[in-house]
Amino acid sequence: MATAAAAALCLILTPAERAAAAAPGPADAWTTTEDARTAADGTPGPYAFAEDATTVKGAADTTDSVRLEPGHTYRSSIGPAGRDGRLYYLLELDADSTAYVSATAVPRPGATVSYADGLKVSLQDGNSRNCSSSGTAHFGATQSPHPIAAWASRETGGKQYACQTAGTYYVVVERTGAGGATGSAATAGSSSRAWDLELSYVSEPGLRKAPGATSAPDIWNSASPEALTGVPKHRSGGAGFGGAGSLRPGVWEDDISPGQTRFYKVPVDWGQQFYATADLGSSSRGEGQVGTALTMSLYNPVRGFVDDVGSGYDGGQRSAALDPLPPVAYENRYALDDHVSAMRFAGCYYLVVHLAAQVADRFGEGPIGLTLRVRVAGAARTGPAYAGQAEPRDVFDVPAGDSDDATDDGEAGDGGVVGTGGGGRSGTMKLVAAGGIGTGSLLMLTLGIWTVVARRRAVRLRRPVPEDAEADTAPASLSTPAPAPWEHGHGATRGW
Repeated sequence: MATAAAAALCLILTPAERAAAAAPGPADAWTTTEDARTAADGTPGPYAFAEDATTVKGAADTTDSVRLEPGHTYRSSIGPAGRDGRLYYLLELDADSTAYVSATAVPRPGATVSYADGLKVSLQDGNSRNCSSSGTAHFGATQSPHPIAAWASRETGGKQYACQTAGTYYVVVERTGAGGATGSAATAGSSSRAWDLELSYVSEPGLRKAPGATSAPDIWNSASPEALTGVPKHRSGGAGFGGAGSLRPGVWEDDISPGQTRFYKVPVDWGQQFYATADLGSSSRGEGQVGTALTMSLYNPVRGFVDDVGSGYDGGQRSAALDPLPPVAYENRYALDDHVSAMRFAGCYYLVVHLAAQVADRFGEGPIGLTLRVRVAGAARTGPAYAGQAEPRDVFDVPAGDSDDATDDGEAGDGGVVGTGGGGRSGTMKLVAAGGIGTGSLLMLTLGIWTVVARRRAVRLRRPVPEDAEADTAPASLSTPAPAPWEHGHGATRGW
């Protein structure tokens, strides 16, 4: 399979692209060495990359940049300084679709980071002009290495946007440091090791007709709701966006260790508001205080940063809540406030919770109890009339159905999710489909068995009885049919 995939890649890429993708670079050498060291030590990685991610090498210039395809996820790496700290990837865009590219930076185990260290993502045209504001993510006050994500876009459908024509565009990914510096100046006093990258490229189709409003709503309920109460259910967070644990509105519990990052996803439909609170439990040992110990970040369905909140820790329980956000609306994209603008489409929103590694120095390795209170308010509304299909196809869909009665999903990412506007139709239809398939299969099998029995009976009735046969021999048609396979435990049953 690996050989076939490599052959297919060679057929698609141009000679320059094949060379860029295959030739090892300094960042790849760093990553390969560190991967080998991590495997030898048995140390788990800090991030679970998407299983279907394609590995590509970012180019040091636009000429050799590798083309990214919409709806796909890629794995790459970025070096610490100079040319290796700025990478280029190529996009071929039409004149109607909006393109979103998000890059998740993952420092390797043992790396150190400073307050201002971060990642910057830009989307540029052939004249080095930015198509939108560049997104930058920082490690911030925790100064604890953990996955961070930044995004950029090429938007269409309005005169206020640049890069409106079809053509070749470039994604620029850069490491940043103190004072917003990039390149060699960015890593002074910081980590000198390469970071892994996960790139996500989403394409949003244009609308069938021009939107009715070209400004963001300026009136919405910005009051904090009453706190959710009740007995929490356990749900394990994932170690990456691709394996995020599914949550529905309610109270959920998990645990988190110092230096660990937990990923969760919650469906939010058009017209709905999202609220979340993270409660960190108390510790029975240790003393002192960590200034910013817990951070909770919210990302939208294309992994674009929405907002975050932090909290210190002194061994006592602490709580942190996201500020109220506007209801999900297509028109939010016209807002000047980035927090509002990011709430622009329905789909699964990601909660990413990180506990600073420094907590272990004062309160031990943990784990510490974590409680998430998730609320999705408001009735779901009809979304915009898109003129085409998004890539990936389900990125703006709101999945329905969840194992509400289960106390745990077994592993991160298992189980569906249910939004307040979903109505559980998907889960119900799965049950109906399962029942229909099972009933139909049983009926066909029963008819098959009786057909075989009837044919054997007809053959035996036509066959002469041997002279030495006993008179009380029972005809074959009255013999008991063989048990069905499942009555002996043969085969396997696959759960939903």
